[in-house]
Amino acid sequence: MATAQQQMAQPAGTEKKTGLMLVTIFLTYFVFGYFLQILLAATPRIAAHLNGMHIFSWGISIPNLGLAFSMLMVGKLSDMYGRRALLLLCLVVCLAGTIWSALSSTFVMLIIARTFLCIGQGGLAPLCFSLLGDMYEPVQRSKWVGLLNIPAGALAMVGAPLGGWFVDNLSWRYIFWCGAPLLVLCLIMALFGLPKQAQRATSKIDSRGALLAAAASSTLILAFSLAGTIYPWGSVQVIGLLAASVILWALFIKAESRADEPILDLEVLKNRTFLTIISASILSCFGMIGMMTYYPLMIQGVQGVSATKSGWIISLGNVLMFFFGVPAGFILARTKRYKWMFIVGYGITVLVMFALIFFNSSTRLIWGFLAITFAGMGMGAIPTLNTLVAQYAVPKRLLGVATAALYFSVMLGQAIAPAILGSAMNIKYNSTLKTSLPAQVYNSADQAKITSPDNARVLLLETERESLRATIGKTGGNVQEMLDQTILAIRLSLESGLRVIYIIGAIAMLLTFLIICTIPEISMDAVVEDKKEVELSQVKG
Repeated sequence: MATAQQQMAQPAGTEKKTGLMLVTIFLTYFVFGYFLQILLAATPRIAAHLNGMHIFSWGISIPNLGLAFSMLMVGKLSDMYGRRALLLLCLVVCLAGTIWSALSSTFVMLIIARTFLCIGQGGLAPLCFSLLGDMYEPVQRSKWVGLLNIPAGALAMVGAPLGGWFVDNLSWRYIFWCGAPLLVLCLIMALFGLPKQAQRATSKIDSRGALLAAAASSTLILAFSLAGTIYPWGSVQVIGLLAASVILWALFIKAESRADEPILDLEVLKNRTFLTIISASILSCFGMIGMMTYYPLMIQGVQGVSATKSGWIISLGNVLMFFFGVPAGFILARTKRYKWMFIVGYGITVLVMFALIFFNSSTRLIWGFLAITFAGMGMGAIPTLNTLVAQYAVPKRLLGVATAALYFSVMLGQAIAPAILGSAMNIKYNSTLKTSLPAQVYNSADQAKITSPDNARVLLLETERESLRATIGKTGGNVQEMLDQTILAIRLSLESGLRVIYIIGAIAMLLTFLIICTIPEISMDAVVEDKKEVELSQVKG
């Protein structure tokens, strides 16, 4: 039977069908960007409202694990069963997770619900890129992949400020309720805008590989999430989970080498260009998470800015991060050279990350605005370049797998990074708070409550200050003076913890820059040899 790629090439003959397919792809990618952008400035306030500041990093890393696993699975499954079927399934799962998230009553429940949402959301982006890969040859594909950044870039203008406005003036739940009708519209468009595809003759699912990938990823993220928060880094629990993860990853690689239809074809991991891209992508996540996720926490918690205003501060950087992919696609199509764009992009971001180390409570907001803006300029072309170069580097048979593997590595990095960064921040926060709290407060009967990282909520919610006042009032003495000193100590501790994040992010981004300098420059016009097809032809011959 025909492959999914062949099936896609046939119905693209009429302009009307092609136009409807493009509208569906662009709308779906817009929705994918919606859930990424609108939570950027809102997450600190949501964690504060649901008493989840002590597990703030979990709210980032665990949902990102769902994204990563989905992105890995959807590539092979879409190659086997068609992009349309997988896209419809992902949209249904995403819709169910959206409604569940809106109804969550605790931060833990919200994490679980968002993880389910992300399992559906994770398939949307790689499916959009794979659909374009099916429709167009490399040069045309470069232009359309670049143009795909326009809807997400338009959303980036207002996404973060809108999310901040919801938590400041209405409720964070509206973030999810507003996403539900968008998903319904995507479902309708996918039903009528994408052609049905014939299923491949080989339809065996690599269930063993899927289970091993899920177990290996989960134990890895769980280990990093628990380390430094629930258990010490050197504890039996953390070391045991890390060891289990290493064993499971080894079993996963072994299983994929023997599978008839592996979800991750090991041929892509033997490709130097592809391996360089995913190595740089994973490392760069430490810097990007530090900027785009933890910088809003600094603005709101350390500098006392509203969620809405913090959204506007990071919005231009978000816009550039999407829109710079548009000219990058056209430049690549025209010049057929990409290495210099990688070097310039990562080089700018390295400088920004090292600058963030020196930010504190007295830093003017304009400097933060400029830092995030330049970071957006630097990283804007990278996702487009990653996708296109990864697709050029592999045979067309592996296009879906390569796209999904790339997104899996990025999202796995975005799951690991906040877990490690959050642990490092909490350790520094606790050590600084113990030395800066007023002695009478630190030695109080409620020491555990007062020194908890969850107390950073007092910097975000006015109502929490009254609760802290009541706790401090039990210690005796001048309550207002001790309250002011305690809040100052919490603010300085949060600032110290965030600085550790920026130091780690800067070092990781520097290593990323050094790695990307080694990427080979491959030809866009050359057809990559499919070793599997060559072997089959030799056997037949």
